[in-house]
Order: sequence, then C-alpha cells, then structure tokens
Amino acid sequence: MTLIKSLFSDGQELINKEVSLFGWARSVRRSKNVAFLALNDGSTQGTIQVVCDENLANFEEVSGKLAGTCFSVDGVVVKSMGKGQSIEIQAKKVVVEGDVSSEGYPLQKKATSLEFLREIPHLRARTNTFGAVFRLRHSISFATHQFFHQENFYYMNTPIVTASDCEGAGELFRVTTLDLDKLADGEKKKVDYNFDFYKKPAYLTVSGQLNAEAMAMGLGRVYTFGPTFRAENSHTSRHLSEFWMVEPEAAGFDLNDNMDLAENYLKYLINFILKENPEELAFLAQHYQKDLVESLEKVRSSNFVRLTYTEAISILEEAMKNKKVKFEYKVAYGTDLQSEHERYLTDVHFKGPVFVTDYPKSFKAFYMKLNDDNETVRAMDLLIPGIGELIGGSQREDNEEKLLARMKDAHLDPETYDWYLQLRRFGSIKHSGFGMGLERMIMYVTGMSNIRDVIAFPRFPGSAEF
Repeated sequence: MTLIKSLFSDGQELINKEVSLFGWARSVRRSKNVAFLALNDGSTQGTIQVVCDENLANFEEVSGKLAGTCFSVDGVVVKSMGKGQSIEIQAKKVVVEGDVSSEGYPLQKKATSLEFLREIPHLRARTNTFGAVFRLRHSISFATHQFFHQENFYYMNTPIVTASDCEGAGELFRVTTLDLDKLADGEKKKVDYNFDFYKKPAYLTVSGQLNAEAMAMGLGRVYTFGPTFRAENSHTSRHLSEFWMVEPEAAGFDLNDNMDLAENYLKYLINFILKENPEELAFLAQHYQKDLVESLEKVRSSNFVRLTYTEAISILEEAMKNKKVKFEYKVAYGTDLQSEHERYLTDVHFKGPVFVTDYPKSFKAFYMKLNDDNETVRAMDLLIPGIGELIGGSQREDNEEKLLARMKDAHLDPETYDWYLQLRRFGSIKHSGFGMGLERMIMYVTGMSNIRDVIAFPRFPGSAEF
C-alpha cells in the first residue's frame, strides 16, 4: 500500500504509474456516470481524489456508499483537472473494506462541534482537526527523544506505581488488591496493609522526578517521559487526571543551566513542527488560532527574559498602582502567581517568554534548593505568551540536613524517603531538572483551548470510559 502522504510528496514522479492505497471516505459524490471518492488514510492532512467511472466492475456499489466507508483502491496516478489538487487516482479496482450503515455514523461532511466529538473519542481521529492534533502530538514526542538524545541524555522508564508522593500534595490515586467491598461492609478500623499486594500503601505516580534524580546520580543526564496521575477533582479546561510528563534531570547543572536547557528544548520543538507539520499548523491556524504560526515563530526567535519572583511582583504591583490593569486575584509577595499575572508579564509587559525564578519556599516543593537568604528557593517557571506556565523546574537541594528540614516542614515521613536522602549522603553533586506537561505543550502548538482535545482518551473526574 502507498501512503497518501507519499502520493502528495512523490506525485509527479508517479504519474501514469499504478499504485495501491486505502482510506476512509470523507465524501462520496456521484455525477452521472462518474463517482468521486475523497480518501484520507491518516498519514496526512489532505485527501486524495479517486475517480471511478462506469467501467468499474462494482461501480454501482461503490458510488452508493456513504462517508466513513473504508475503501482499498488499485489505480493509476494522473494529473488532475480539478482545483486545489495536482494529482488524482483513476481507479481500476475498488474494494469496500469496511461498510458504514445507513444510520448512526456520527461524522458527516457538515461541521461537528468539539464538545460532541469528546463524546466519541474512538472516532474523532478521523476528523481533520484531530488528525492534525494527533500528528502534531507524535511530532512533539518524537522531537523530544531526538533533542535529549543529541544532548547526551539517557531515556529512563521510571515507576508508575510508587510508595512516595513526589509533590507532597497528597492528591494521589491508591493502588490496591484489597477487597474494597468487604472493607466497606466491615467495621471502621485501620487497613492492615500486610494483606495488600505491596505490603504498604501504594499509589499511581504524580512524577518520575525523584527516581530520575537517582538515575542522574549515576548516569549524569537522564530524562523520563511517561504517564503521571493527579487525583484532583478539577473540571477545568486545563486539567486531566492522567497526563504525560517530560522530565529531564542533569547532574552538574545549576539553575541557569536548567533554564538554558528548557529554552533550547522548547525552541527545538517549535523548529521541528514548523518544518515537519506545515499543513497541520496551517489548518489549525485557519480554524482555531489565526496567528498560530506567527506566535510560534516569534517565540522561536525570542530571547527569553529572566527575572526573580520579587521583581515580577514589583512589576505587577506597579501595573496595578498605575491602573494599567485590574487583576481578579490580589498581587502580594508570598502568594503564587495566577494565570492572569503570568499573562500580563508575557503578553503585555515583556511581550515574549519569561523565566520567573527564586520563589518563596512557602509554596514550593520540598526538594528545591534553598537560597542563601533561607527564604527563597532556586525554582524556575517558564511562562509563554497566550498560555502562561509551560515548564516548571528547579535546582534540587543537595544538602541532606536542609532537605531533611524541608521534609519535616512539609510533614513528610523521612523514613519513606531514606533512599532519596542517601543520594545526598553518597557522593552528591549539584543537579537540576524540570517538568513539562506534554498536553499543555500540545495545546500551545495547536491552539486548542481544552486539554481534553489533545489526548486520545482523556481521563477526568467521573470519566474513565474507552
């Protein structure tokens, strides 16, 4: 079988040659003694037109089929006389591989809302929109591996099941083999985990970071790229309970090295998709975000601003003082930045990407390295115009005593993290890393406004179908 993508790239060399292909019909049109099939096989954004004349053995069958029917075709590549296409296929043989019943097929030629398509995720990859989104997701994933490979990072597969909470937030999914129905019917008492599979409380991971740190202490530079889970009862357009994270860790890296890596990584991804996915980006720009390509090109060519949290607060307070903007959420030192604050910094004040560093320790994770002031940590968030925070990371605390104190402040059991403390005891070195939610990145490069539209089968509160 020849991919339709290959027909478009090699079409002129294939003229007058026979090819075999397959695809799902976006439309079937009949005009007197000729039928036209617009086929797409998922390999590209466009469709190839297949011309079937009345000499085709099963012309009546083929010309009477509906959109969504899967056909295989043997035919000859010819120059097209139609507008918007340089080649088409003159069919010699057409086989109906998969029929569509006359009732119930939900994807018709008319526009279909994203809300409706979320109800049928098993079919939405056949649409133009989701074909574009998922091919871009592939490109971002492929480019991620390519980037870190050439930067001498090793790919690690960190555990999905864990006994520790990386973030210390407690929003975890429990993993158990215990009979929950029996527990619910029994007396209210503590669970005896000796009867459970792991002999202790176990959870789905919220991050592979702690394990990646351990690997970096032997391999130098590593990254993990896999699913993570948060049991947050959130129904916003920016949250999922299952999502994918890219998390590099590098021994010998300080905070500035970490920011350099994040900036180079993001620019690499943008360069990759601008080169590899122009058709998908053009389609999404036409239908969802008109300035999509221009905004990506601007970020690619920008020098990323770097400023401290304290400086960011001063800018925001000055903007409010001068009545340049009115924020819904109060701006005050010691509180985390909200999306509206982030977007003011990127979209209005700097008009470009911004790294904010050195946050107060009070609302940052226990593993972030304390600054000399003992009040702030060497954290960094990368803020992008139009979206806000895209990447978050830090230099990790490499002093065992300080790390232990931070754990106690966060009410974490040091015994659970003894192996993590040992990394500081046995040949420690400064090291840093960051995390990027893949779905947040896909939202950014596609212009999609709902995170449920950038993953094939979204998981969120009350929904685990498919």
